[in-house]
Amino acid sequence: MIDGASVTVVMPAYRAAKTLRTTYEAMPHAVVDHVLVVDDASDDATVEVAQALGLDCYVHEENRGYGANQKTCYLQALATKADVIIMLHPDYQYDPRLVTPMAGMIASGVYDVVLGSRILGGDALSGGMPWWKYIANRVLTFIQNIALGAKLSEYHTGYRAYSRAFLEQLDLDRYSDNFIFDNQLLVDAIICGARIGEISVPTRYFPEASSIKLWASVVYGIGVLGSTVTGLARRSTKVLRERQR
Repeated sequence: MIDGASVTVVMPAYRAAKTLRTTYEAMPHAVVDHVLVVDDASDDATVEVAQALGLDCYVHEENRGYGANQKTCYLQALATKADVIIMLHPDYQYDPRLVTPMAGMIASGVYDVVLGSRILGGDALSGGMPWWKYIANRVLTFIQNIALGAKLSEYHTGYRAYSRAFLEQLDLDRYSDNFIFDNQLLVDAIICGARIGEISVPTRYFPEASSIKLWASVVYGIGVLGSTVTGLARRSTKVLRERQR
């Protein structure tokens, strides 16, 4: 708990047996009230590790995709009555210790959404991010900032914190079951005027860390452009309506 707000960390897991324990043990447990793991039909010992740690673990009987995993994460987190919900990948790529400041930024009432940015600190490449992913990140972020009238450092981080009130207003079924889920949700946050904060988060890239491959990244990039076009249309309609009042 932080500033009187309860904190639930959700971990969308797939083949995370080798890194789940390390990620969990590095969390600031004095702040985190509840940890939920949703396993997307892993073929390794992810579920067994989660159970050994005494974590609540929900298992998809078949692989449903990253977005579908998050939908289960957030629905289960909301059921716990958590005030702050933080998504942390269980692959130890993002530093779990930063759960504390991210939770504090939400609990303060200043922000509805907080992004753990790999770009703000300027260490993404030295942390091991492949150069082609870095370039794609910067290009797509530039396009989305221009189209959506925002000034975020990146749109593609997998480390995010949300207020309960923000998540409750979303229709999660509207979003993709795949990797584009994160981007669609963030575009909606911008269009609806959610207060979005960012914090610099160092990351680690190593063999056990999850990472989408080149072709999946291309598909993701196309999806980002699609969600940007949709967001631009909605933003334009919103501005037009405001001018007509």
